[in-house]
Amino acid sequence: MGIVANVFAGLVGSSVGQSLLGSWGPSIAGMALIPSIAGTAIVVTVVSFFTGRK
Repeated sequence: MGIVANVFAGLVGSSVGQSLLGSWGPSIAGMALIPSIAGTAIVVTVVSFFTGRK
């Protein structure tokens, strides 16, 4: 994936992580850090799996 797709997947993952895990942990710019990182890692991994080269 390109950098634009990774950034987009990261932003979507951050929102998904906060929706599923809540807003616990330290916050930066109004976003909880730990759920955002967890959601981003999951979404980027899943998207990379489906769009990866074969």
